[in-house]
Amino acid sequence: MTLDSPRSHLARSGLEPAPPRFSIVGDVSVDLVLGTLDGWPRIGTEHLLPRSELRAGGSAANSALAARHLGLSPHLIGAIGEDDLAQWLRLQLAGIRIDLQTCASDTTMSVGLLHTGGERTFFTSYGHLQHLSPDFVLRHLPPATPGSVALFTAPFLLPGLRADFAGLLAEASRLGYRVALDTGWPPEGWTPQVHREAEAWLAQCDHVLVNELETMSLASGQDECRDLDQAVRRVAALLKPGAHLIVKLGAAGALGHVDGRSLRYAAETALDVFDTVGAGDAFNTGYLAARLNHAGSNQAGLADALAAGCRTAAAILPRFPRKRIAAGELAHCLLPQT
Repeated sequence: MTLDSPRSHLARSGLEPAPPRFSIVGDVSVDLVLGTLDGWPRIGTEHLLPRSELRAGGSAANSALAARHLGLSPHLIGAIGEDDLAQWLRLQLAGIRIDLQTCASDTTMSVGLLHTGGERTFFTSYGHLQHLSPDFVLRHLPPATPGSVALFTAPFLLPGLRADFAGLLAEASRLGYRVALDTGWPPEGWTPQVHREAEAWLAQCDHVLVNELETMSLASGQDECRDLDQAVRRVAALLKPGAHLIVKLGAAGALGHVDGRSLRYAAETALDVFDTVGAGDAFNTGYLAARLNHAGSNQAGLADALAAGCRTAAAILPRFPRKRIAAGELAHCLLPQT
């Protein structure tokens, strides 16, 4: 007996095809954001900081929350610890379909100190991120409907997935997803082994979303790059044909490169932003949300997606605390450019 595809079954029943899935796989943790700090305090002293927020964090959770803000219905796959913070985390993710592996560990926590001028310092515990398993991910990642995207985040922080991360990405592709990856930064630095790992991952991806420094580092496996344009060409050469390399440029906007051509989107001048934690994750979500249902690589579609990413980040970052953003409140960020 053979199984029908979802599309063939729906076609016979006279119903519309199922909408594309937006699945997010990666790090889920607790963030305590504090600021603003002028200089580094002397050891042994105590300082009062005027603003703080305890919230769900980690790149995967940040992306899922941004999707909720945009009015999407994301599917988040990750892990949590076995403590009171884990139950609190579940409450913060209300309205999001979640599959979270419960690990016999404390929940991972990050303390983010925000400095005057926009810089950030993070202190992160090991916690449950050490234990997320590929078997759990694949059990909860269903076959894709047409146009679906699976975003993978922070592989360097997830040793259980990292051991065969290229294989995990390949399996997601086999299930019908267009695979997106935000590599993050390797704690051990960009060693030759890290370069070999990352290059194997990039070859499996349809969308690679990295910041400028990560792009320069990825491109410097053999020798240093002179400039970003050279780095983009080098990294793009590691991707499969038709794949999109997206470079996040912070307040300057973003750059997209596909099929040998680059396109820059210049973001509007940002307001004075206190909390820049999760800026790249917000961009990723806006960009990929605009890409759902649109697999083509035309430059007009790329421009709209870059714009949606920048608008999503610009709408989220000034909000503090972010827990007050309602589901669907930022749906306007996905409207095409006029």
